Amino acid sequence: MTYFIVTGQSGAGKTACVHYLEDKGSFCMDNIPPIMVPKLIEVFDTTPTRSQTVTLGVDARSGEFFDAHAVAGMIRELNRLGHSIKTIFMEASDETLLDRYKETRRDHPLSQEGLSLMQAIAEERVRLQPLREIAGCVIDTTGVSSRAMRKLLDKHLSSLLEADPPIRAEVMSFGFKRGLPRQADLVVDVRFLPNPFYIESLCRHSGLDEDVRAFVMEHPVTKEFMEKWKDLLSFLIPCYREEGKHRLVIAVGCTGGAHRSVAIAEAIGEFLRQMGLPTQINHRDLLLEQAHWENPVEDGE
Repeated sequence: MTYFIVTGQSGAGKTACVHYLEDKGSFCMDNIPPIMVPKLIEVFDTTPTRSQTVTLGVDARSGEFFDAHAVAGMIRELNRLGHSIKTIFMEASDETLLDRYKETRRDHPLSQEGLSLMQAIAEERVRLQPLREIAGCVIDTTGVSSRAMRKLLDKHLSSLLEADPPIRAEVMSFGFKRGLPRQADLVVDVRFLPNPFYIESLCRHSGLDEDVRAFVMEHPVTKEFMEKWKDLLSFLIPCYREEGKHRLVIAVGCTGGAHRSVAIAEAIGEFLRQMGLPTQINHRDLLLEQAHWENPVEDGE
């Protein structure tokens, strides 16, 4: 197990760094009193987890529990005992930190000691020097916007991490008559496809049944649509990954959410799995639509 200790100056981007590592699959805990770190490492070393790394945020927010000299000594000792501890130190110029605190209007952790903001920033820099000296990675975020922070972290931390986890996908079928799913990133309207609802032998079957699936998927328009849609997804997913997206929700809609959208959602889910994406398929309105088939509405599926 590899452990990342994220520390550094308040306002320099430590929380952004923790969130970044969490998105990369690390098990993250922020604002940990240093005295708890050895015990946590003991727990993680003896408990099977899916994560290959653990990230612990340790900094001046711990107040009287935080002493940089003691924390640096603890990290050295843990490494000496054979643990893989990698220290990431975040810093920025006094001017950048001052601007960020003015923008967020939050108190500096050392302000409780009666120091002005500028005095607190300067004093914290001095106190943290022992941790900066042992850090294997020092990241200066001076002048870096929140939007550019992820690219900066990629530049410094990608070599410390395993390959990026794949985007997790959810493909959802739904009926437009029950409203759009708010969580969707991409919405596909397949009401242009031939509707099995109007065929007596198919209307009370769903897109999960082979006869409906064949009716929908074997139509020439569907085949052409799926080829174009697969091309689009093949283009979009690497772009989403590059921008740091880790979850993608694709909603496929028809009128009722039982026939066309279900068949297409299943086909899209299968394609995403072939691309290597962990994919969940959810049919939001299928059970509701099946419950109402005894009293079909005039506008069909």
